[in-house]
Amino acid sequence: MFPILLKIGPITIHTYGFMMALGVGFGFWFLFIQAKKQSLHASRLIDMAFYTIIISLIGAKIILFIGNFSYYIQYPGELFSLARSGGVFQGGLAFGILFALWYFRKQHIPTWKAADIMGPALALGHAFGRIGCFSAGCCYGRECAEPWGVTFQSEYAHNLTGIPLKTLLHPTQLYEAALNFLNFFVLFFILKKKKFDGQVFSFYIINYSIIRYFVEFYRGDHPSKAFLIKNASPYLSLSFPQFFCILGVIAGIILYLILKKRKRA
Repeated sequence: MFPILLKIGPITIHTYGFMMALGVGFGFWFLFIQAKKQSLHASRLIDMAFYTIIISLIGAKIILFIGNFSYYIQYPGELFSLARSGGVFQGGLAFGILFALWYFRKQHIPTWKAADIMGPALALGHAFGRIGCFSAGCCYGRECAEPWGVTFQSEYAHNLTGIPLKTLLHPTQLYEAALNFLNFFVLFFILKKKKFDGQVFSFYIINYSIIRYFVEFYRGDHPSKAFLIKNASPYLSLSFPQFFCILGVIAGIILYLILKKRKRA
């Protein structure tokens, strides 16, 4: 666990930010290469991806603020902490998708053809981002009795995220990172074999929703109010992120069926 990757005088490079930048870089690279192969306007897609990242970050923080509205009203000074937090991924994804759809229409870019190369790029970038989460100590897991449990010892990260120290925890960040890398390769395979535009992006929504749903069982950073159903057993509980994942699976399946039917027509 290395929340600070490098510190030289007044210059500090945080590992979380570095991994996020690495993920964005690899995502842009994949998007650019595949856009050229798909005969899409690569530079416009890169512009779209850049603006979408900004909109997604804002959206993720807005959803985080809404979900913790009473806390920020009680402690308004903590509003500045929003600048350091990553926010709620599902919120960022929703804002990003809406903006991207608008941008595609405005720039006359084939929406679902472009979305199909965005799906793997998102999975790839997200995987690197979760490694950054692990190094920073955010999105941490609940207590773990398994041999692969990890113990965090950074007081800096504890003060920043509240992660328990010297306690075996599930490395949920690494679970999700590994599954996102796997999702990238699955989506890339589907991209090469796809039968209709939008097929890959539909599977991105379905796959990530399933990934996040199961990883949520092992998260330990959610307060009680983050649950729709709170039970002594995490496997009998239902968090708000899991609820949104269920909606995501339904939305992905509906999108897949609609686009498949449109292709046949």
